Amino acid sequence: MSGLGVKEERAGVLDHADGKCRCRWCGTDPLYVAYHDTDWGVPERDPRALYEKLVLDGFQAGLAWITILRKRDAFRAAFEGFRPEIVAAYGEGDVARLMGDPGIVRARAKIEGAIKGARAYLAMAERGEDFSDYLWGFVDGRPVVNHPRSMGDVPTATPVSEALSKDLKKRGFTFCGPVIVYAFMQAVGMVNDHMVDCWRHEAVGSGGK
Repeated sequence: MSGLGVKEERAGVLDHADGKCRCRWCGTDPLYVAYHDTDWGVPERDPRALYEKLVLDGFQAGLAWITILRKRDAFRAAFEGFRPEIVAAYGEGDVARLMGDPGIVRARAKIEGAIKGARAYLAMAERGEDFSDYLWGFVDGRPVVNHPRSMGDVPTATPVSEALSKDLKKRGFTFCGPVIVYAFMQAVGMVNDHMVDCWRHEAVGSGGK
């Protein structure tokens, strides 16, 4: 546990000892709090980074995000920086290497899904489609700003995440169901679902850091 402590609990947020209210889901784990404060909900426009996050959200399926977060550096090392042009060329030897890496989640279907996703990413690039422009096109290029006051106000999927999920699958991506895709959209700032009382809500609301 961190030294942040919790002074007060309110619907949807925790009032930490450092004077900042944060979304309740990040608790007081230092790693999770740092992720909440600097990463989650910040609009991401870099195509490679978006591919990485989509892959990691796919690996999260059936697990808690904190599990993936704790392994993120190991994932980045194992997948050589999640550079699609490298991952797309992976063969059976690479799959075996990754299946033997204790630092990551060793799930063959998810590993193979990351490779398929890299190939789909490159196929889009060859057609002149920018992965970032493609994804952000589903929200008209700017964050959808919601105003939740409790976790009950936050959906697990939306018509937009369902449409994006369907299109990603059609292009060859896997582990990208509507719920995973909505979590991805929240994480990369396509949707701002920070609680209205969270100190990060206003900061990322208009596309800021």
